[in-house]
This record gives sequence, C-alpha cells and structure tokens, in this order.
Amino acid sequence: MTTPNRLPDPYAASNGSANLADILERVLDKGVVIAGDIKINLLDIELLTIKLRLVVASVDKAKEMGIDWWEDDPSLSTGARRRELAEENERLQRRIADLEAAPALAERKDDEA
Repeated sequence: MTTPNRLPDPYAASNGSANLADILERVLDKGVVIAGDIKINLLDIELLTIKLRLVVASVDKAKEMGIDWWEDDPSLSTGARRRELAEENERLQRRIADLEAAPALAERKDDEA
C-alpha cells in the first residue's frame, strides 16, 4: 500500500514562520504607507471628511522619514515625561516666588505712601 505523495503544507510552522519573518522584515525595513479618505456628502454638501493614514515601518526607518512623535509624547517616552515634569516644576517655582514676593511689594508700597 502506497501513500500519495504530499506537497509541503505552506502553513506549517517551520515554513510559515520563516516566510512571515522575511515578509515582516521587508515591510519594516522598507516601510508601508496606507492612505484613504472617507467623505460623507448629503445633496452635494460635504458633512464629514475623515483622512486615514497608516505608516508601518521600523523605528529607524520612521526616523529616516522624519517621523519621531513618540519621542515627545510623555505617555510613550520617559525622556519626554522628565522634560514635562521639569517644565512644570520650573513654572511652579516661579509662581511660588511671585507669590512670596507679592507681600514684600505690598509692604514697600505702604511704606512709600
């Protein structure tokens, strides 16, 4: 009894993983942009326009393209969070200094009058 000759399964873990990894590496290396617009009109009056843009790329490729918004987002970058906290700290210190200086200025005005 002979068994029919079987072709390799393209979805097998050994072949599928390597192929998927190769595809993912190429996509991240080159980058992919998907763009689309959705417009809703009623009687030739534009009611709503939604512009969708999706960029899939590695961090290095995104930086090459000039995309680095995550570096300034405090929820994604600890450096940005530290800068935000430092700026807030400076604002609060200036405000405290102004509040502490206010009574001294009021006393000088009373003395001059």
